[in-house]
Amino acid sequence: MKLHNALLFGIGCTFSSAIVLAAPSLTAEQVAERNVNARGGLAAWQRINSMTLSGQLDAGRERIDGGRIGMLAYPHARAEMKALLRKTAANPNEASRGKIIQLPFRMDLQRPGKSRLEVQFKGDTAVQVFDGSNGWKLRPFIGRHEVETFTSEEARQAAQQHDLDGPLIGYAAKGTHLAMQGMERVDGHNAYKLQLTLKSGEVRQLWVDAQTFLDVRYDGPPRRHDGKQRTVSTYFRDYKAVNGVLLPYLLENAVDGVANTQRIIIEKIALNPPLDEARFNRPE
Repeated sequence: MKLHNALLFGIGCTFSSAIVLAAPSLTAEQVAERNVNARGGLAAWQRINSMTLSGQLDAGRERIDGGRIGMLAYPHARAEMKALLRKTAANPNEASRGKIIQLPFRMDLQRPGKSRLEVQFKGDTAVQVFDGSNGWKLRPFIGRHEVETFTSEEARQAAQQHDLDGPLIGYAAKGTHLAMQGMERVDGHNAYKLQLTLKSGEVRQLWVDAQTFLDVRYDGPPRRHDGKQRTVSTYFRDYKAVNGVLLPYLLENAVDGVANTQRIIIEKIALNPPLDEARFNRPE
């Protein structure tokens, strides 16, 4: 979940308006309990203090008609990706095929609320770091080689992200209130739709598969796109077991009203890797 928010974001009509189904048979609290158990259990997650994820993320796609590039909805990476794709578009063969540009990434997570994201392109590395209170960014893709401090809004958003275990594990201790909103179809399966009211008072939506009880969709805070505030949804797929807990290896981000989506393809996950505290300090 934190990966989705930090990075962040086709299948167009696949993500059209949801189909509302019959009333749910479980309460929101019962769904949360089954979700925790399905993902490996509270005790297993409490033993995880750090996590490293690595793989490839979609930076966008060149349209064959020469129109604007469909961009990620990552909070702090939009300018870097635009500059990156302008460089890539110099190759006409890639543009004519509408090729998806994928970049290698690594994300380190550590309790409580620390994160470091690195995205690489042609020898440059963009970095976003949050130490639980303060954040910094390094944006060489747009020629900014000096470390910048997060704006107050960026820091506020980073501080509100879920910990590495997601929104439902330990939700009460995090100050989150749950409410059942019914059942809908997600990716062709019935899913419970939950409303999450965070400790900050902000409201989020989460869908949990009615058979597997795994998270399948999460709607984060709206983001401005083409002059409008639009919903950003993340779809969680391809769950695999890692040391007794289940984690999605494919995340797909969709912006309401935008045809193309962007994927985060996770290739490797390490639980409790030894992470130097300096990785969460201000980048040098």
